[in-house]
Amino acid sequence: MTPDDEPVTSANTPCPGVDWDARAASFDEEPDHGLRDPGVRRAWAGRLRGWLPGRAGDLLDLGCGTGSLSLLASEQGHRVTGVDLSPAMVTLAREKLAGRDAVFLVGDAAVPPIGEQRYDVVLVRHVLWALPDPARALRHWAGLLRPGGRLVLVEGVWGTVDPVGIPAERLTALLAPVAGQVRMERLSDDPQLWGGEVTDERYAVVAVTG
Repeated sequence: MTPDDEPVTSANTPCPGVDWDARAASFDEEPDHGLRDPGVRRAWAGRLRGWLPGRAGDLLDLGCGTGSLSLLASEQGHRVTGVDLSPAMVTLAREKLAGRDAVFLVGDAAVPPIGEQRYDVVLVRHVLWALPDPARALRHWAGLLRPGGRLVLVEGVWGTVDPVGIPAERLTALLAPVAGQVRMERLSDDPQLWGGEVTDERYAVVAVTG
């Protein structure tokens, strides 16, 4: 999958005509999905280490797909809850993190089925751009955090002919009402994250609430 062929998505993205259960078996073949290449895996692990709290905490991975980022977070000591709309993806995530302190649920990333549980981190990659009301989703996600918790959002703008996504400037503006501190990192210039060079806009935003 390349930026001009198809936008970067997660299995929780409501793209018309996409059967994420059918795609689950091949989802990890993309370098940044499966993180099978040691260099790609190290690159994402290093970024996560900089975005997540240094001490072990409770992390909610929304649109978790097959659980690759959940696994990295678990390896760094965090207790993980993953949510994805696709039952097949959730099954693979459960297998990938079998025996770890991790729970995976089938549900909507915009309104995850986690009851009254609260988290130190809400991690979301390639989901927000496709939601019908991103501002509402951000407000809801911020409400799932404990005081001083952080939102870690990996997003971008993909494609050149008919680009889709959410620009970094728009996302940081949407975060202003819910976050006290917002930090943005450009990711497009790090080919290790993607398994090769990319020319579109890819970035991460870390927002600390309160």
